[in-house]
Order: sequence, then C-alpha cells, then structure tokens
Amino acid sequence: MGNNLVIVESPAKARTLDKILGRNYRLKASLGHVRDLPKGKLGVDVDHDFAPSYVVPKAKAKLISELKHAVKEASAVYLATDPDREGEAIAWHLAEVTGADKIPYYRVTFHEITEQAVKDAFKHPRDIDMNLVNAQQARRVLDRLVGYKISPLLWQKVRRGLSAGRVQSVAVSIIVNREREILDFVPAEYWTIEADLAKKPRGAAFRAGLVGQADGTKLEIHNQAEADGLKEALGKAKYAVAKVGTKEVSRQPAAPFITSTLQQEAWRKLHFTAKQTMAIAQQLYEGLAVGDEGSVGLITYMRTDSTRVSELALAETREYIGSKFGPDFLPAKARSFGKKVKGAQEAHEAIRPTSIHREPALLKPYLNAAQLKLYELIWKRMVASQMASAVFDSTSVDIEAKSPQAGYLLRATSSVNRFPGFMMLYSEGRDETDEEDREKRLPRLAKGDELDLKDILSEQHFTQPPPRYTEATLVKALEQWGIGRPSTYAPILSTIQDRGYVEKVSGSFRPTDLGMLVNDLLSKHFRFIVNVKFTARMESYLDDIASHKMDWVAALKEFYDPFAGTLEKASQQMERVKPPVELTEEPCPQCGRPLAIKAGRFGKFLACSGYPECKFTKSIKVKTGARCPECGGDLVEKVTKKRRTFYGCSNYPKCQFAMNARPLAQPCPQCGGLLTEYRKSWVKCTKCGHKEAKGQG
Repeated sequence: MGNNLVIVESPAKARTLDKILGRNYRLKASLGHVRDLPKGKLGVDVDHDFAPSYVVPKAKAKLISELKHAVKEASAVYLATDPDREGEAIAWHLAEVTGADKIPYYRVTFHEITEQAVKDAFKHPRDIDMNLVNAQQARRVLDRLVGYKISPLLWQKVRRGLSAGRVQSVAVSIIVNREREILDFVPAEYWTIEADLAKKPRGAAFRAGLVGQADGTKLEIHNQAEADGLKEALGKAKYAVAKVGTKEVSRQPAAPFITSTLQQEAWRKLHFTAKQTMAIAQQLYEGLAVGDEGSVGLITYMRTDSTRVSELALAETREYIGSKFGPDFLPAKARSFGKKVKGAQEAHEAIRPTSIHREPALLKPYLNAAQLKLYELIWKRMVASQMASAVFDSTSVDIEAKSPQAGYLLRATSSVNRFPGFMMLYSEGRDETDEEDREKRLPRLAKGDELDLKDILSEQHFTQPPPRYTEATLVKALEQWGIGRPSTYAPILSTIQDRGYVEKVSGSFRPTDLGMLVNDLLSKHFRFIVNVKFTARMESYLDDIASHKMDWVAALKEFYDPFAGTLEKASQQMERVKPPVELTEEPCPQCGRPLAIKAGRFGKFLACSGYPECKFTKSIKVKTGARCPECGGDLVEKVTKKRRTFYGCSNYPKCQFAMNARPLAQPCPQCGGLLTEYRKSWVKCTKCGHKEAKGQG
C-alpha cells in the first residue's frame, strides 16, 4: 500500500483512478458532499458577514471517521474531486473535516480520466482555489437565504410544505408566463395560395407559392373571400419565368457538446430528461468496465460551458476522419468554436470521447442501452464537428403571373444536397420541424420560359400560440438568459416538478394551479426573486467571485439588504390564500364528501375535502392493466418515500406482492404468467422466464 491518499467523490471514479495510479496511491470515496448547512434552521449568521455554520450529516459520520483514520496513515493527501466550483468546495470541506497536522494536502484536477491527463495532474498539484470555493459558498448561502426566509411565509399564507428558490422560482415564472401567453393568444386567420405549374409544352410539374404582387408588394390574405378572388384572377393569368437564381450554400457542423446542448440534444433525439442525461454522462466520465481494459473513463467532464477541444484530441479526430471517410471529408485545418456562454470557463473542454478510436460499435458489448445511446451521441457530435461542411445547391425561381386585373409574383425554391460532409454522420436535432430541410428539386428552368397552369390550391391557416417549453427549450432559455450554470440545469428541472409547481403534458411543461398561485404571490411581493435579469446578475456576481473580481460577502450584502426589507414588508402585506382544490367524483367512505386530489412530499394522493373535520386519505392507484399473480387483484403503480416507482397489489396489506419491473397487461404466450418489461425493448415472464422482443407476441 502506498502512503499517498487520494479522495474522490464516487467509488466508480476511485476504481478507474486506482488502475491508473497504481500501488503507491490509496483511493477513498467521499460519496459526494461531506458537509452542508444544517437542516431545520438557517445556518447563516447574517449579522457577521453571512458566516455559514456547516455540519456533518449523521449519515456521513462513520465515513468521516474512516477518512480521518486514512489521513493519519498517509504521508500526503490528494483531493481529486471534480474540476468545477462544486468539486472545489467538496475538496475544501474534505480538507476542513479531515485535516491533520503536518500532513500536506494537494488539489489535483483533470477533465478526463485517462492515464495521461491523470498523471499530468498529479505531477502539477496545486492549492485549493478559495475563489472557486467562495463562489460556491455564496451560491449556497444565497439559496439558503431565499429558501429559508420565503418558504415559511408561504407556509403561513398558503399551506405547509411549499417552497421558494432563487433559481427554481424564476424557472417556474418562465413557464407560467409562457402559459399565460398561450391562454391569452387570439388566433388570426390567414390563407396561402400555391400553383402547380409546368414548362411548356410538356415539362415536369412543380409547385410555386404566391408571395405578392408583381411590383414586390407583399400580399396578406385574411379570409376565404380574398383567397377565392385571387384564385379567380390567377386562373386567368399567363405564367412565365422572370428570374432564376442559383447559389452554393455551405452548412457548418455544430460545436462539440457543452452541458446545456448535450441535455437539449439528448431530449430531442433520445427523449432523456436532463437528470437522466447527467446521471448517464457521470457514469461514462467516471469509468465503466470495458473488457480487458478494465474500468475506463469514456468521456471528458460533463459539466462544462466551454466548446474548447485540446490540440491532441483535434489531431486524433482529424486523423480518424481522414482514414475513415477520406480526404474530401477533412477540412484544410481544424475547426474551432468561439466561447459559447458568458462566463464560460475556457480551461475546461467540451464534452467529447476520451478516445475517438473507441467507436460506439466497439463498446456495445460493455455498455447498457442508455449508456451506449448517449456515448454514440457524444462521439458522433465530436467527429462531425471536425468534418467538412455540407454543400447544397440552392435555387430560387421567380414567376410572373399576368392577369387582366394585375400582375402577381410566385416563387419556387429548392435545396439539393451536393456533398453530405458532416451530415453523413450526424445532424443536429430541431425543436420544431423545419420544412426547408426537406430536399426539393426543380426542373431545369430559364428566364422567359412560358409555363402552363395545372392547378391552383388555397389553404386556410391560423396563427399559433408560442409552444410550451420542453426539457430542451427550457434548458436553452435558462442558458440564454444566464440563469443557472452547467451543474444546476438538471436539478432545477427536477425541483420544479418535485414541488408540484409544474407538470409534464405530452413532453412539455405546464404550470399547475398551485404553481401559478405561488408564482403570482412571489411576483407581487418578491418581484426581484422571479426577475430574470436580477437572477442573471447574481449569476454574473458568482462568476466574478470565482475569478477574484468581487468579494463574496459584498455580493451577499448587495442582495440581502433590499431582500430583508422586502421580506418584512411581505410578511405584513401578503394575503392569506387557499390553494386550489381539485375535486373528484369519488365520495369519502367516512363522511360522504367528495375526495380531492392533493400533492404531498411523495406525490399526489386523495384526501377528504372536509379536512380537518374528516382526515381520511388514500393513495391514488394508477392501474397497469395487469393482475397480481398471487391473488388476482389489480397491479398498481406506487411511489416509495424516496420517489422511486414500483408496482404492488391493490389488495395491500392483505396481499403484499410487489415488484420493480413494470408489469404488462398481456399474459405470457407460453404459460399465461405475468409479463414484465425487460431491458426496455424486451419482455420477460416472471413464471417461466420466457423472453421476447416487444411487440413480437
């Protein structure tokens, strides 16, 4: 055993580093944070420079004792926590709680867990960066002040269990404001007209759209009467090509992933939530067993806002493209991408594979389906970012229609891919469909060509309200407005759902009645808390603290002084309101009054609307359609106190059958037993073990 102790956050990361560092280093995992502000009280002394009172949670007491013992046996301690503010803060907390006299502590950081990166980091250790630590402390204190000062007020004025948050409340406000735009939206009618034309005498037909009058005046068609009038005029017109324009258009590949773009693309293409994406990316970063290689870190650090890529990785990627796709697909020089986000940490790298030569197909035997999908997305994005541009031939044809009444202008366009470039491997997903991406070909046309009119088509449309936010578009909005940072996007999206303020409907976020009520109260009495610009400014202050441009106590004072006054005023003026109640048609079995759907810490449940006179409650049973194999009762979806979904018999507690796998309604084709989902694309019988692909039976 070596005398050098290395402390990281997770056992998976420890296993990967252990293989690289060898016998002279002993690895220990802190299992995340080891100290935090206390639960149940503020834990911040606002009268003495906002001094935080950190405590070690009871659950971590045994682990801290083990770490202290390991430190005493070490000649040096290396803190190899993640290379961001949160990782720096964890390293500082570890040093604070385990610190022993005369034993040196070193901070090492690396953005990928590869032999070269890790060994280079251990050759160049440094001290803990207190600027990064203080930026993280300031964030934690800010969030605690908002949460612990406003939440009790909501408990008094609305109901117990509600919460407010410095960033979560802004996210809810964004969703509420969008919902109000949708509710207030008044659709406007409009019409479009298209003509099917063909070159005389027997040319191929193509379609052109009416864009305006011959003099360039734009036409707006408001109703069917106007559309019918134009159709009549166009039916009598003579058509000829007025102008043909063709140009070459290049399309550039997207930059390698940063945290926000990875979350957006994983939602668009894989339908992974931000939380799922980050959990899987963490596994890929910390290391997975890959055959004879053992535990290997497969991607670079997944919390980053920098699109920078190392020279070594660029050279490796370009060599791969040249040998795999040929010289036509390799640009003359490496492509670089500018800073993506205000405050981006350019010392960090983009999210990329640690080795381009680890093609997704080679890892298929070692990764589960979700890990492989996300790795493939990251791998393709990185390779595509250094491939040649895609080239399109873009053609636009202006057509003049001369009728007895007036002249009109129609236009037909086409975009034909001449060279696929990076698109051979990967194209970025879209949040909304874009018809321009559909390849359309036009027949060969020249100025002066006479055209035959084959048909005229008119279509009614209505303007559409702005779309609700999805995981992808909400993360994009938070990033664009400077709200939150790479480490916070996923927790924000989870928190606002866990609190019952928003819900997902067909993949889009919609505020609940409770979310709208709480948002309106905060907007009225704590306007700056739900103000996008204010929250973005506070994020900017945290960046300034991290770069030693601002003192963290000064930043907190600038926030707290007006906040304290607003809080006192709100406590006197905020009105008491009753949260909305969603009544059901089901009567209470004890008093006969209707049961209401309520939200608690562990999800929704049914409670008597006569509370507090009647305190009857019961869980909401979501039927699966499957039958209990033990008693024949309905198998229903349930949630544990840790918010994990499982499936149990509706006759509980008489029947205690329960399982984690999702049961299916159809019986096993072999024995009639209970079928369950198995590895997403398969089903498995709990009785005879029969397996088959989904939909096969």
